[in-house]
Amino acid sequence: MSKTKRVIYQVYPKSFYDTNGDGIGDLPGVTQKLDYIADLGVDMIWLNPFYPSPQNDNGYDVSNYTAVDPMFGTMDDFSHLIEEAGKRGIDIMLDMVLNHTSTEHEWFQKALAGDPYYQDFYYLRPAKKDGSLPTNWDSKFGGPAWEPFGDTDLYYLHLFDVTQADLNWHNPNVRQALFDVVNFWIDKGVKGFRFDVLNVIGKSEDFVDSEKPGSSQEKRLYTDTPIVHEWIHELNQATFGSKEGFTTVGEMSSTTVKDGIQYSNPEANELSMIFQFHHLKVDYADGEKWTNPPFDFIELKRILDDWQTGMSDGNGWNALFLNNHDQPRSNSRFGDVENYPFETQTMLGQTIQFLRGTPYIFQGEEIGMTNPNYTSISDYKDIETLNNYQILKDKHIPEDDIMAIIQSKSRDNARTPMQWDDSEHAGFTTGTPWLKVAENYPQVNVSTERTEGKIFSYYQDLIRLRKSHDIISEGTYRGLFLDHPAIMAYVRELDGQQLLVLSHFYAGDVSIELPEEFRGRSARKLIGNGPLASLSENVTLSNYETVSFLLD
Repeated sequence: MSKTKRVIYQVYPKSFYDTNGDGIGDLPGVTQKLDYIADLGVDMIWLNPFYPSPQNDNGYDVSNYTAVDPMFGTMDDFSHLIEEAGKRGIDIMLDMVLNHTSTEHEWFQKALAGDPYYQDFYYLRPAKKDGSLPTNWDSKFGGPAWEPFGDTDLYYLHLFDVTQADLNWHNPNVRQALFDVVNFWIDKGVKGFRFDVLNVIGKSEDFVDSEKPGSSQEKRLYTDTPIVHEWIHELNQATFGSKEGFTTVGEMSSTTVKDGIQYSNPEANELSMIFQFHHLKVDYADGEKWTNPPFDFIELKRILDDWQTGMSDGNGWNALFLNNHDQPRSNSRFGDVENYPFETQTMLGQTIQFLRGTPYIFQGEEIGMTNPNYTSISDYKDIETLNNYQILKDKHIPEDDIMAIIQSKSRDNARTPMQWDDSEHAGFTTGTPWLKVAENYPQVNVSTERTEGKIFSYYQDLIRLRKSHDIISEGTYRGLFLDHPAIMAYVRELDGQQLLVLSHFYAGDVSIELPEEFRGRSARKLIGNGPLASLSENVTLSNYETVSFLLD
């Protein structure tokens, strides 16, 4: 299937459905729920990592790339999932973590044991002459990015957790070993890959200090370096590049439109599309994640418009999303889940899914799951959250303020167990869930939504419309009302037809005067979550209302 028509559903296996009562979701749980996923209308499932791992970073610290962690099941369970998904017209996308391995991985353990072949799999460097660390870089999870390498006088690089050692992609043996991993899973029947933090694989072999640890300037030292494109092209050619209809997406933090185009332009033979995250940093005070200001709506629109316009001009392709396993729930972040849960979720879903790109839906989004708002730090499991809780404590920030920040920004917001029904633990497990279920599960769950709610069916309609209307999947994009304080609007165009999308991001009523080009024309309402039924010179949108009109 063309990437323009695809809609991809992200499953975080650990939190999806537990079939054996150990409190952890598993691969048989995904298989058991395939009919539910198929009913939504998607045609690909992206699975977060299920490989053997010490779980210091919830599976992104891989200790064996070509096996299934027993907590998730067996390789036979995975093969059965592939088979059953295929029967329902659903392909499987796997998460590939190729920037780093767990320090428990065989390669790192052999390096620790003194094997020079495997020591060259990682970035090992001595201290500076003054005894300080090789560079002043910060880990993205807090603290320095270097850690002593066993009993030697060397240090190993870890851009993320101390147990996630960065791989040395300059070594052709490393690249070949990783290509072998990718081909292993292709041979298992996988039809897509999401590549974790792929644009930071190109660290220079000559490490230099940054001007300020943790700064954007520091990130530029190892992000989107020219050699990354060379290596991704090599990955493409050695693995998935010759596979018809194969879907790949790169997680590209802090990337640029220019690099995004090169990563995803079909002529470059790199990837199908990319995730970029600039639009999900509009509630960071001075670029700092662990803060809690209101989101900047004008900036959100500007960033989305820049990426829509830029990627279109350069024949690049966006992955469209507001939710994933690393982000707080978008309805809690950008809307009002207490007073307008249906309007909020459907407005956000329609706004993002009708843009130019491939939509991704994160599990639970289609029923309106929210942030859990845990009141105790002991309820959180995410290592990034716990590290930054301590950093905020060390800054003497009041506990209530710290918890408000944690509640708004923790990655655990997305990782709470899927809410299937109103029974104990939301029907996720018969045991004790690995992460506490959100307290609103008696009201917000699949069973209630399918019988009484309207969000799931609205998402079904959004997916159906993308597949049936080429203007959504293939049309051009043009932003409108970019400076309006409450409305996001844009128009998609194809073969003389226009699709006008209007979304109100706040409560209350707001009126706008439509541009001349949309007046006096035949307009048909395609879909909407509110009362607006027709176009006139002036239109009024109600609380979190979204609406789309086709104009011939």
